[in-house]
Amino acid sequence: MAYATAADYTAYSGQAAPDDIDRRLERASDRIDEMLFASIYPTDDAGLPTRPEDVEAMKRATCAQVAWTVAVGDEFGVAAAFKSVSIGSVRLDRGGSGDAPPPRYSPDASSILQRAGLLPGYILDGSVW
Repeated sequence: MAYATAADYTAYSGQAAPDDIDRRLERASDRIDEMLFASIYPTDDAGLPTRPEDVEAMKRATCAQVAWTVAVGDEFGVAAAFKSVSIGSVRLDRGGSGDAPPPRYSPDASSILQRAGLLPGYILDGSVW
């Protein structure tokens, strides 16, 4: 179950929701669940957060994750496998030092969850907070 709706995404991003927004929200919610793996917060019988501030943080983080994947054009995280990508006349080269892949998680989503006190201290990709 997604932590956010198409209307939430539009309100958060200020952009029209993509045609496949429901699928994107589900995938983004999975990424949020990965980040929250060792977190402790009250839930209902379905495993959903019960505190309004946790519900809001997860909703905003989910929207941030979708917006980030739309912006970087890599919803599935496959760009990390390539140093450069060409589509027609567009060529993208991965920047940065060494061979580190781009992050799997939206920096804004991580920040939202961190400020809400929901992250245990580490993101699963190894980034230290």
